[in-house]
Amino acid sequence: MLTLRGKPLQVPILQGGMGVGVSLGGLAGAVAGCGGMGCISTADAGYREPDFARDPAAANHRALTAEVQKAKQLAKGRGLVAINAMVATRDYADAIRMAVKAGVDAVVSGAGLPLELPDIVGDADVAIAPIVSSARAAKLILRRWAKAFDRTADFVVIEGCKAGGHLGFAEEDLLAHRCQTLDQILPEVLQELRPYEEQFGHRIPVFVAGGVYTGADMAHYTAMGAAGVQLATRFITTYECDAAPAYKEVMLHAAAEDVRIIHSPVGMPGRALNTPLVQALAEGKRFAPRRCARCLKTCDPATVPYCITHALIEAVKGNVEEGLFFCGDNVGRLDRMYTVAELMEELVTEWRQNQ
Repeated sequence: MLTLRGKPLQVPILQGGMGVGVSLGGLAGAVAGCGGMGCISTADAGYREPDFARDPAAANHRALTAEVQKAKQLAKGRGLVAINAMVATRDYADAIRMAVKAGVDAVVSGAGLPLELPDIVGDADVAIAPIVSSARAAKLILRRWAKAFDRTADFVVIEGCKAGGHLGFAEEDLLAHRCQTLDQILPEVLQELRPYEEQFGHRIPVFVAGGVYTGADMAHYTAMGAAGVQLATRFITTYECDAAPAYKEVMLHAAAEDVRIIHSPVGMPGRALNTPLVQALAEGKRFAPRRCARCLKTCDPATVPYCITHALIEAVKGNVEEGLFFCGDNVGRLDRMYTVAELMEELVTEWRQNQ
């Protein structure tokens, strides 16, 4: 059994963080309750709060605390509850501190290089993990953590080019299908981790994501040296997923040819469904923000082609016309609803059968 900072992870499956509102306490708690690691997205967790438009930071902090506590209660002492925090967000550090105070077990961080993460969590007994898409990024982050904070990662998540949401690859490489595969990235990252495992005296488990769909996929990567896997899109079509039923129906009816690479206001490419919003943006249309939630560090409301907060909120409510529906490359394989327990059992059974 894996232990992350002394805390047991009975099942080496991470549920990827999905914002806005797709993975909150309900989904994260259900995954943790099955022995895995459930993950709450900190991205505008308070979008349903009555004061969100007036004071998004306060609304998000209040909601994030409640969602962490909800997940911990649902987990009933099993598994781990994590947050996914995007470096690109203005509220990055404060959201992490709020979640740590609420009792989260781990912080997973990407959408930028989380170079200051150890300083943000401080002395709290919380596992920390960067999301990387290359060995170079892993080396850069871990070298900074070791030198500046005398700390290393408790685990690492590799997100390959088939992942959903924001992607750590150049847009032109994604469109030309010339990105490194997970099979290529994993051995390189494992090699980069060895000096830090020796320096800090503990293993740094690696979880792979992006194109992982079945227990057989899980067996393939654990045979290559991964400790486990992270899945996100598959957890959308669970009853416990925090998104509206209409959101899940959109995913269930999506086909492989509906997937597009888009440019996000975060400043990174992303993978999403080809909804009317995405089609309109591809035609050069602009949707000026009606109000600013002050979510991204680099966003300029006067020039941004659309408000990603508004688009993701509309998506989680199931609004196909205005919503941005992030998805993984395997979205076309979704064919039915599961309970989290059913999905976890299927994955673990297939994994063991293929080992």
